[in-house]
Amino acid sequence: MTLDNSVNGTASTTVSNSPFLKTIVQQIRGQDTYGTYRNWADDLILKPYVVSKQKKREIPLDGEVDPLTKARIMAFYRAVAACIEKETGLISQVVVDLSHEGFGWVLVFSGRLLLVARTLRDAHRFGFDSLEKVAEEGAKLVEKGIDLAKRFPEVGKL
Repeated sequence: MTLDNSVNGTASTTVSNSPFLKTIVQQIRGQDTYGTYRNWADDLILKPYVVSKQKKREIPLDGEVDPLTKARIMAFYRAVAACIEKETGLISQVVVDLSHEGFGWVLVFSGRLLLVARTLRDAHRFGFDSLEKVAEEGAKLVEKGIDLAKRFPEVGKL
């Protein structure tokens, strides 16, 4: 008997080709205290990040932001911080401030240097059109953060 937990029965090459997607999977598995995701395929773990425009329209904006959505947002930005940290050697931290209405911001910082600052709107609907878009957006944020860290290394060490 084989265990196939991949999406649609096929293994995704997108995950294996993207260091950022691999880092998100590491962040999710690192926070998994009960070992739920231990045997899951990487693309199955990343599946909640793919939310079509139609599905986004169906998600209501009233009420609290779902705890799983909050965890997904945190894992995404922790992956950004981890990639920046791996490249620059500067310890990076993430702060997420999210109101019950789904508005807020995310900060990724190192020392006194603000590497990434993002405003969140409609956090209930956090997601991307495809895994490629997740990897692309994450890589852009990582690249900008690395650029700032390299331009101002002394501030990142404070």
